[in-house]
Amino acid sequence: MESTTRTIGAVQAPDTGSGGEIGPEGPIRVGIVDDQHLVRSGFAMLINSQPDLDVVCEAANGEEAVRALALTRADVVMMDVRMPGMDGIEATRRILAHSGATVAAGSSAGPRVVVLTTFDLDEYALSAIHAGASGFLLKDAPPEELLEAIRTVHRGDAVIAPSTTRRLLDHVAPLLRQPTAAQHAHAAAVARLTAREREVFELIAQGLSNPEIALRLFLSEATVKTHVGHILAKLEARDRVQAVVIAYETGIVRP
Repeated sequence: MESTTRTIGAVQAPDTGSGGEIGPEGPIRVGIVDDQHLVRSGFAMLINSQPDLDVVCEAANGEEAVRALALTRADVVMMDVRMPGMDGIEATRRILAHSGATVAAGSSAGPRVVVLTTFDLDEYALSAIHAGASGFLLKDAPPEELLEAIRTVHRGDAVIAPSTTRRLLDHVAPLLRQPTAAQHAHAAAVARLTAREREVFELIAQGLSNPEIALRLFLSEATVKTHVGHILAKLEARDRVQAVVIAYETGIVRP
């Protein structure tokens, strides 16, 4: 309960900032999934204090989350891992499978899932990666980091919480590099990248954003965005975090 106390206590801190700008589609719609009511309430208070963020649903376990998100559109879901009944890993898998089906049918893109984790849960973290999580956040992260994580993963133009994600992936890197059919397929996909795409891929794996990559390679941001799109398509990666995972699996990045 220690991490919960720190998080909830931090909700009242006055230095969370004035929030981001509201986009053309309105505030970022956020779902919160956690079996502790106090945690959900604290996260909701913090998130709703920002003009560009709006909590649209809450759930106490994976089953409730799957049902709620089948009826309510969310852009980002904050997903706890360990919950009674259906855990956060299976819930993530089902939510993303359902969103993939709706996208194929012509509906809008489904949510990106941010897994709330701790460093002592290697097995859970690895399972979340394979389930399609778009990023990771420590449950005792400061309020401003949680808020920025939501905005960052929604933008999709940078790896969420680079320091946290990088350290977590370093932690589970030996498990990621174990030979599997998926790992061999990813290695073959990486081999099909052009020389320029390989350069961009390596910088993505280091956590650089599009503007940073453009500056490093003396390219326009539009050109970088085009390369990133081609890379994700060739790797069949859902987003940049999944691309970074592939970089770890294939040895492009080593801890």
